[in-house]
Amino acid sequence: ITWRGHLTKVLTTPYENHEGWLRAVSLFRGTLYVSEVETPAARQQREQRSDMLQELAYMGYKFEHYMCAVSPPPDTPDGSPDPTGVVNTNEAFCTVVRTRLGPHSLLFAGEVDCTDPHGPSPPACYVELKTCKEMHSQAQRRIFYRCVAHPPQPSTLLPPGPAVCMNFCEAFLAFLKRVVTEDDPHPPQGEQGCWKPAVCMNFCEAFLAFLKRVVTEDDPQ
Repeated sequence: ITWRGHLTKVLTTPYENHEGWLRAVSLFRGTLYVSEVETPAARQQREQRSDMLQELAYMGYKFEHYMCAVSPPPDTPDGSPDPTGVVNTNEAFCTVVRTRLGPHSLLFAGEVDCTDPHGPSPPACYVELKTCKEMHSQAQRRIFYRCVAHPPQPSTLLPPGPAVCMNFCEAFLAFLKRVVTEDDPHPPQGEQGCWKPAVCMNFCEAFLAFLKRVVTEDDPQ
């Protein structure tokens, strides 16, 4: 039992060489509960975050608010975006998913930004909203694929579903692009092998097997 984000970091570990992570795992009545522990590097980065980075983070929340807030009430899919109102960064909608990865049964929650009102039933109708600078370099393209992968082939394991709506911007909204992640985005020339779903899934399956071997004391505390 865990959060989707905790699994995502494990899944993308084979392709991530910049950010480390820590996990706390507890066994209770035969079920492993996996939570995240902030690393010293992550804590330092959070505490030293510049005003510009904080503003960019707020822009992401504001984009989500703009895309989901329509007027007049009640909210309707064909309504107009309402740019007014206070952005509440603590407000979220989550979905709970039960699935399997090899021999492992998984139950986890994941945040969902919005749904496609004309899409199929959940979780296939879920849409992830992302804000990204316009891509001018290889490094920025790698960030883009990290966003849309979320991780590769999310419909097989992790929500939010098959679509990501990207806001490409410099300072203000520039243009939108809908990315269908289940089509497995092809990296640009020179970035082949950026994502191999089997590598991510196999690594996560091995990690879960490792947890079962080392966390063996059933402890209610």
